Amino acid sequence: MMKRITPIGLENMERFDLLPLLRNGVQVHYEGSIDKQGYNADWDWWLYQDREEWVIFDHVGPGCLYNFVQHRYPESEEPTFKFYFDHEDEPRVVIKPSEFGSKHPFVTPLADAYIGPEDNGRGPIRVIRSFVPMPFAKACRITTDIRLKGAAKGDGGWGHVVYHAYADANGVSTFTGSENYEGLLQMWSSVGEDPKPRVYVESQTIHPVEIKPGEAVAVFEDHGQGSIVSITGGSLKQDETRELWIRATWDHHEVPDIDCPLGTFFGSELGMNPIGVLSHGQTADGRCYHYFPMPYWEHARIELVNRGDGPARLPLLEVRSTRDRNPIYLRGSTGYFRTSPYYERKATPGADSIIARLSGRGHLVAGHITGHARHAGIISCEGDVRVHIDGGATPRVESDGSESWVCYGWGFPTPPETNPSSAYDGLPDNPWSMLRLCSGDWYPFLTELAFGIESGEFNNQYIEHSGILFYYGVDEPGMVLTDQLDIGNRASEQLHEYRYEGSRGYYTLESAYEGDHDNKLVRDTGHETEGFSEFTVSIRPENRGVRLRRRSDQITGRQRANVYVEGIPVTEKCWYYADRNPYKRWLEDEFDIPASYTEGKKDLRIKLEYVQAGETRAWNEFYYWVYTIL
Repeated sequence: MMKRITPIGLENMERFDLLPLLRNGVQVHYEGSIDKQGYNADWDWWLYQDREEWVIFDHVGPGCLYNFVQHRYPESEEPTFKFYFDHEDEPRVVIKPSEFGSKHPFVTPLADAYIGPEDNGRGPIRVIRSFVPMPFAKACRITTDIRLKGAAKGDGGWGHVVYHAYADANGVSTFTGSENYEGLLQMWSSVGEDPKPRVYVESQTIHPVEIKPGEAVAVFEDHGQGSIVSITGGSLKQDETRELWIRATWDHHEVPDIDCPLGTFFGSELGMNPIGVLSHGQTADGRCYHYFPMPYWEHARIELVNRGDGPARLPLLEVRSTRDRNPIYLRGSTGYFRTSPYYERKATPGADSIIARLSGRGHLVAGHITGHARHAGIISCEGDVRVHIDGGATPRVESDGSESWVCYGWGFPTPPETNPSSAYDGLPDNPWSMLRLCSGDWYPFLTELAFGIESGEFNNQYIEHSGILFYYGVDEPGMVLTDQLDIGNRASEQLHEYRYEGSRGYYTLESAYEGDHDNKLVRDTGHETEGFSEFTVSIRPENRGVRLRRRSDQITGRQRANVYVEGIPVTEKCWYYADRNPYKRWLEDEFDIPASYTEGKKDLRIKLEYVQAGETRAWNEFYYWVYTIL
């Protein structure tokens, strides 16, 4: 069985120095109150009813919860949330929104409550949020005792869960509530200080830095193997946050790995107020800090570039580095710290603003997004964030509004606001600039990641966006497409020796996927069975697991199947998708087969055995993509 190379859950968040390591067998997912018709009614948050409880999250297989958020009016009835783990009948956590911030382990600053303003009668709103890591070896389910639906002031509220799903349960110990969070709490209570374990550093201080217009000045250069520990500096003037850029190149790469405005690098794209999260930002007195570790193996060069019309002067800039041969940063299994190309301020009328498209293999660790509406006083935060990973047509991560992505959930009426994992700056509602750190719930990708955001409720508003993503990555992809099975295509079915029992027949569907292209119809023919289907696919023997992607009809939720590989059941999990969408019916979901079932094989016989769950009547399948994980 392949071992996971890094800790998970609590250890994953405590060891900030492990962020550069590339991880196998991890996917990020979102479950929440997204309007199924693609508009702005993002307030129905339930999957199904189970006896007297409403299920809002349901996952089968190993994973870890990292972010839990609920918004509601104070006039709404207070729900009771119950967290069930590993198919247990009794919940391990029972908690009310009023207890977030004070009930162990959901204590400040890992969990808290944010109260929005009156905002001309729209508010106030109560937002509870938790970043407490809660791993599980077999399954997790979250319920509430009232149905969370409706936008009126007496209704129940809305929210989301962001979590990791693992290919196997190696190293996973299910959450008990008795874990020792003291180290993590201390780290999260010390924003502005370096969250990494202390290492021996060689520091280089530039004092001061003066740069002429159009000039680039090197502030750090090193030959050999090392890692940047921190970059800190004095206060920045507002114009310097945009006109001074930082550029870093690792190991003689042709394209700089970091290339962005200095203000954005230090957490504040607008530069109106000092805001900061655990990894980077500005303290209340204006001191700038950046603590993401940045390993390199041959060479490092960091420059400041003056893109303004006048001279620029920094009173202090310090780059701290280490030459220690840290064994955790092994070349090939460690990503370079990088920024996406800076997305210059512009509007994309009628379509999502695609802030970045990342390629290769890696994981996103932070994002900065800024929005400008045409006029003052316009609420411009309703656009959903939508993240597509590895070319999947269904968004893997979404948000019910821009502000919900950073876990505030009631516009941007009171800047500046900040907590250890997210913050926002600007003027009330316009312009706004949001910052999200993903220290636990980073977004892994094996071939690409596309990060977009709507302009308004359903791309019906004129908003100019700008922004950037921070990530760790390498250019080489982490998986490759090795086979495709087109259900309903006789030649493809024969080629893959497709067979089934318990057939309910073939049918043709014309519908759309959720997301930016939900007005584009796709027509395909598929098959459904209340028994099983099986087929043979080609992979590479030198694999680290296999990923199956399926196009299916999500008119009903709780699609479930047991998975067999060469006749052997995959015991770590079943293929299960609990949500549904009767309007935008196309879904692309995935199943990662652990390497223990696939190593050394060039062909696999896959069997999918339908398991009845809830309202489903059969397992449906229209298309399969087969990826070999490298």
